[in-house]
Amino acid sequence: MADFLKDEDFERFRNLIYDASGIHFSNSNRTILESRLRERLRTVKCDNIDVYYTRIRTDEEELKVLLDSVTTNLTRFFRNTAHFQTLEYFVAPKLVEYKRGRRERTIRIWSAGCSTGEEPYSIAMMLKEVLPSDMMIEIIGSDISLKSLMIGKEGFYPAARVQDVPEKYLKRYFDEKPGGYQVKDEIRKMIKFDYHNLKNDSGLRSLDIVFCRNVLIYFDEAAQKATVNRFYEAMGPQSYLFIGHSESLFGMNTKFEFMKTDWACIYRKYVTA
Repeated sequence: MADFLKDEDFERFRNLIYDASGIHFSNSNRTILESRLRERLRTVKCDNIDVYYTRIRTDEEELKVLLDSVTTNLTRFFRNTAHFQTLEYFVAPKLVEYKRGRRERTIRIWSAGCSTGEEPYSIAMMLKEVLPSDMMIEIIGSDISLKSLMIGKEGFYPAARVQDVPEKYLKRYFDEKPGGYQVKDEIRKMIKFDYHNLKNDSGLRSLDIVFCRNVLIYFDEAAQKATVNRFYEAMGPQSYLFIGHSESLFGMNTKFEFMKTDWACIYRKYVTA
């Protein structure tokens, strides 16, 4: 099995995955792709890499499962405190002022690449605390991993997964259950979880905030730019983009404006009427 994935096999699988999702496998992470393929072949009881390749070219559901298996679903509640401080002390007040000036009451947020839901739930809890009671919140959580989305929809997390949730939020917005904690319905109903491949247009428009953190690092430069441009088109005239602290739009030809707040660096779409 040493030659399980020949060079030509690696090339065609990584090209297919890239074309389908924008996820780029370099030579340095070839072993990750190889291990995921081994696992899928065992699961579907296929012992021929050529047969499996033919299958995923024609079987859309199996391709989705493979894409799910090659993604990294690392997340936690309130990940990167500086971003949530920026959301609370800078972005939220700016949006409230902007919305009231336009006599609007709804703030729309997209958590793109939301994994198992910790990020959109964190956003929902924080905004419910800090926004005026007359403001409504709509959050879309999307991911390419169907397994992760099911966990997010359920909203149940083992105790070890809620360690980063501030005590006041844990008491107010979770119910302790055997084996873990259940997000309360008042928070769950604020979020719609949906499958989405960032390779494609989401169809979303007039978004006020987009979180897409630690996702772009899996794309090459061309896929990054295409994804960021789609975010721009999906966002409203005065809106904010959060990307991972190790990610940057520097050197990328986009229309976003770089902003350095007292807490973190973010990007803004600012279009005057």
